[in-house]
Amino acid sequence: MAVYRIKANRTIVRRVLATLMLYLLPSWCGAAVPLEQIHLPPGFHISLFADHVPDARSMALGPDGIVFVGSRRAGKVYALVDHNGDGRADQQFVIASGLNMPNGVAYRDGSLYVAAVDRILRLDHIAQRLHDPPAPTVVTNRLPADRSHGWRYLRFGPDGWLYVPVGAPCNICLRQGYAELRRLKVDGSAMETYARGIRNTVGFDWDPRNGELWFTDNGRDGLGDNQPPDELNHAPHEGTHFGYPFCHGRNISDPEFGKLRACREFTPPALDLGAHVAALGMRFYSGNAFPKSYRHRVFIAEHGSWDRSSKVGYRIVMVDINNGKAVHSRVFASGWLQGQQAWGRPVDILVMPDGALLVSDDRAGVIYRISYRASAGG
Repeated sequence: MAVYRIKANRTIVRRVLATLMLYLLPSWCGAAVPLEQIHLPPGFHISLFADHVPDARSMALGPDGIVFVGSRRAGKVYALVDHNGDGRADQQFVIASGLNMPNGVAYRDGSLYVAAVDRILRLDHIAQRLHDPPAPTVVTNRLPADRSHGWRYLRFGPDGWLYVPVGAPCNICLRQGYAELRRLKVDGSAMETYARGIRNTVGFDWDPRNGELWFTDNGRDGLGDNQPPDELNHAPHEGTHFGYPFCHGRNISDPEFGKLRACREFTPPALDLGAHVAALGMRFYSGNAFPKSYRHRVFIAEHGSWDRSSKVGYRIVMVDINNGKAVHSRVFASGWLQGQQAWGRPVDILVMPDGALLVSDDRAGVIYRISYRASAGG
């Protein structure tokens, strides 16, 4: 028993130290970001769209190419403006501050919506008021206040409803009203559950070809280095259950809750991603600037592991989706992890009007721009 306690304590200490290293080490500063270490397919190029964006997390596109960026630890929401269209932001505004983990942002009809744990806020006429942002209006305060997995993603679906996750407030637990994806009317007058059995999704998008929902989900910790997988899931209709906390991946029964329900009762992942890669933001590529073969591929930002004996993730992968099936995946961008040292952590992906991809990085505090140059080959 004493040996077990020592091993358990060592594991806890290792995880705490790993987390502190991720969050307390100084971030890279603007021009010091080593972009030359990023590997991309031939013909692709990476540059800085914006630097000095502390804790840059989820992104949303506003009018005239304005990029809104939420944060988690910084408690701020930013607006980035590229006035001359050269692929580099000329101005940065802080349009909200002092908020409780305002991770998720979504723009619709002149207003910016911000997810701040138990509340969704709205900033009206924001594009015209970047210099003098309005006080936020509360759309709803009917979300759980738990900070664990309380940094919420936010997107408008093709149905006009605002989608927001309610992650499990734990590593593994069974709690009513958690581990689900909800949607609400834009005025907050109605809220309903769209899908269940989702430990924590911080990224989802709809296939532009058929309007069907896809999302990433982070697997639980504590089952070893190599299981369970993070997931890419497909939810073409409401009412689907994806297994948490009873089942992980396709057939990994949970040691504690698996005895209550079998894996065969739930919808399996469309694709198993790596264990502990922390798959976060994702987007279908809907632009025209990349080669045709990249059209409608899913790009996923893997934030990177924090409690694994050797680090994984810290990259962008892309997945082919054909007829509602994830048929192939491969690495699109890597290099943020050098050996066992990570200088950057990709968080979210945004397709710009010119077809470039923006990638946020909360470790380096920057936004990258990935473009394609036909003359460069590939």
